[in-house]
Amino acid sequence: MKRNSKGAKRRRTIQVWTLAQAKSAAPYLTSVVRSLREHTLEGLACRRRLRHIDERPGRPDRDALIARQEADDTARHSEDRAAEAAAELAALDIRPFNAVHGQALVPFVHEEQLAWYVFDLHDPQPYRFWRFQSDPDDTRRPVTPRQHGRVEAAETA
Repeated sequence: MKRNSKGAKRRRTIQVWTLAQAKSAAPYLTSVVRSLREHTLEGLACRRRLRHIDERPGRPDRDALIARQEADDTARHSEDRAAEAAAELAALDIRPFNAVHGQALVPFVHEEQLAWYVFDLHDPQPYRFWRFQSDPDDTRRPVTPRQHGRVEAAETA
């Protein structure tokens, strides 16, 4: 079977943000990332409850079967809601980074490379750090005037 050489390397352009745009979207991102975090945590808690029910010795009784079904339904519902919140971010080309910690990555270009502002739900300054696409996941670089778009201010300082 022949491969379609036309579609072999499709590139998709992503929307990049300025820091000012990202800051103006912070209230909206706070809402969506908070929703993603809450639904993710609820889904994880329900899955843990399911494992606990399933690991009980012996045959489950009626109450255990009902509790298992309710936990499974709640977990599925929470996971669906978390997926909806993640899709809402993806529509803006924002990537969930660590849903449990309330972190997302907002794309921008720095030194002609793809970079990401690290949006942190729990930080009073939600855009305190950034990282290059090629950096290890735990890399955090402080936001400086260069990421603010004030290159001339950084060069004269």
